[in-house]
Amino acid sequence: MKSKVFAVLGILFLFVPLGLLTSSPAWGEWENEYYLKILGYIPKGISTHIGLKPLLPDYSLKGGNEILWYYLSAIIGIALIFTIFFVLAKLNKNRKQNAD
Repeated sequence: MKSKVFAVLGILFLFVPLGLLTSSPAWGEWENEYYLKILGYIPKGISTHIGLKPLLPDYSLKGGNEILWYYLSAIIGIALIFTIFFVLAKLNKNRKQNAD
């Protein structure tokens, strides 16, 4: 089972550069002006979180290779999500064992 998960992650990782081929923003990463243009308004939940800053704005840091940083941000994102779900699975397993 683990090998299938890693195979899927590996395949998805290979598709990371596809985001560099488009001039459109990634889904859900729109500026407020984009919401205004497409929807005609800024959703309330978006407008109340305007001050949030991403860990890696534009998936890169200044002075680096854009493609390299794009891959590194993908690795960081995959690692964070994997870690969160791994910890949740362990906690759930321990909870089930303690319930028995």
